Amino acid sequence: MNYWLMKSEPDVYSIADLKLDIFSIWDGVRNYQARNFMRQMSLGDLVFFYHSNTKIPGIVGSARVVETGIADPTQFDMNSEYYDAKSQFDAPRWQTVRVEFVEEFVNLISLDELKAKFGADELLVVRKGNRLSVMPVSENAAQKILKMRYPAVETAAIQTKSAAEGD
Repeated sequence: MNYWLMKSEPDVYSIADLKLDIFSIWDGVRNYQARNFMRQMSLGDLVFFYHSNTKIPGIVGSARVVETGIADPTQFDMNSEYYDAKSQFDAPRWQTVRVEFVEEFVNLISLDELKAKFGADELLVVRKGNRLSVMPVSENAAQKILKMRYPAVETAAIQTKSAAEGD
């Protein structure tokens, strides 16, 4: 399994929207590097959902890739801001994936927290000037992010409960 980070502005499409929809295609990506990353995605890959362009940007939840190789329909929609007149139905320029909601994190993992925990070589989203909306996340960074998703107090409570139950 691979890990990815995908950014969305919460007023455009938020983790709450995905939670309600359950499934969604990740349309409107118009950067070739981000598109190429989506082409590398496989079924079952885990996606960290990142709210960008907001007062406190950061990771707010996760999703799973459930379908790949989808032609982004917005490239053919003349009324869409993502319309691409050069894209052809038989050879679409822009491909996307379908994701399924997995989890909304109890607390946002802010960009400031990510910067404190990771170097620019470990996690692309903390790199100064990084504007990509889709990027890979290493296994090591993904495991750290997964551990960060629960506040320390809640983690301690889970461990205490687990110990009391004899697990």
